[in-house]
Amino acid sequence: MSEMVHCVVLDRQAEALETAPWPGELGQRILREVSREGWQQWLARQTMLINEHRLSPINPEHRTYLEQQMEAYLFGEGGDAPQGWVAPENTDN
Repeated sequence: MSEMVHCVVLDRQAEALETAPWPGELGQRILREVSREGWQQWLARQTMLINEHRLSPINPEHRTYLEQQMEAYLFGEGGDAPQGWVAPENTDN
């Protein structure tokens, strides 16, 4: 059975990540507080940001921006949304 974590992104218990997806203390915090599903949601947001702002992950300035956005998305107020992006409506009934 998979380990569970209370995910700060989803605000519920969910399947934990197996390894830290980021180096250092931030990676350890993500491992402790973010689920697989929450991390996948961040990766989708990151892809939108890279495409919308034409970012290059090998550019140090762009990497710094993406790390700031990752922290905001996972642990803060959600970070920047691509221009014109609207969150999908919750269809769970």
